[in-house]
Amino acid sequence: MKKWIASIAVIALILSGCTQQSSDEEEVVQDDPEQEETSIVPSNRLSGDNYRMILPYKPSEARGVITRQVANRVDIDEMEEGLRRLSKDYYNPDDYYFQEGQYFDFSRVTDWIDQLNPEVEKGSDEKTFRENPRYLTHVLEQNYLKSTEGGNANLEGISIGLAMKSVYEFQTDTGEPSQYEEISESEMMEQATEIAQSIVNDIRENDEELSDIPIMIAVYREEEKSSPVPGNFVAKTSVAGGSNSMDGWDDVEEENILFPSDEGQEKYYDDQERVTNFGNEIRKFFPNYVGMVGEGFYIDGELQKLRIDVPIEFYGKGEIIGFTQYVDGLIDDIFPNYYDIEINITSSQKTESLLYRNAGEDDIQVHIYD
Repeated sequence: MKKWIASIAVIALILSGCTQQSSDEEEVVQDDPEQEETSIVPSNRLSGDNYRMILPYKPSEARGVITRQVANRVDIDEMEEGLRRLSKDYYNPDDYYFQEGQYFDFSRVTDWIDQLNPEVEKGSDEKTFRENPRYLTHVLEQNYLKSTEGGNANLEGISIGLAMKSVYEFQTDTGEPSQYEEISESEMMEQATEIAQSIVNDIRENDEELSDIPIMIAVYREEEKSSPVPGNFVAKTSVAGGSNSMDGWDDVEEENILFPSDEGQEKYYDDQERVTNFGNEIRKFFPNYVGMVGEGFYIDGELQKLRIDVPIEFYGKGEIIGFTQYVDGLIDDIFPNYYDIEINITSSQKTESLLYRNAGEDDIQVHIYD
């Protein structure tokens, strides 16, 4: 559900940049080495744990790299949102503004990816490929700014996400079939440590304006590209301003679980049973039901949000409305309210309706699309 809200938030914020500034908005001057630029910071945010964003919204200098490098779309979304989430432990949303990365451009990021991965020539034998996998997929930058009494918005922190492979896909030569090499988490973290240190050293040596800026680094373990659920962050660390030294890794206890699945049955039996019962109740009354996919996001073993996609073929608007009303009742009957829940009802053409409830709330919000 938060992913859906975040999408709407970005759109709303971008559009608000085209409207007249309200009396509650704050003007700040960004400390840009190229030019001073007056920006707007909206006074409101969607919730107390979201960052306010500086307008006009600036895309990342490395925009587009992540879509070329990360094979699974669900990994892209989770990595971007997850890095913001972990950044809150270092940059309090009450005090900091969020901005996409502005310091490492397309060529810098692709150079890191190429230089920090083993180089294997096409035509090498299978053993060489398996012993030299490309571990690093992407380097994601996020910026965190603070305003001063003089009205300037200054960079006060950088977060860097390292996307690392769990499965290495390779071809020994053009036209040859793809082969796969699994990468253990321990091997991945060993490589991530070397990669993170190399990137920190490069920044401190070559980016004078970033020499005293704190850096948070988090390691994201990708899922295989066919996975219906994303991977997750597994570790984080920080580097103080003016320093090259990492503090050692702190474990990040997050995971995304597919429901129904063997893993869901083994790890989170009660949650899987609720999702299964939900599907069984739908099947009793709607013969066009063809199954569903659920995704649970956990922190420290506690469910934070549950998303369920329900595909059904409909034959009229009345049926969509009736089914949405029925699902509304099932949410109340089956799912407790201590986590966010989002249910998307889709047909082969589009999303037909959306139901969601925030953690701790009793009311279910419903939207039926035209």
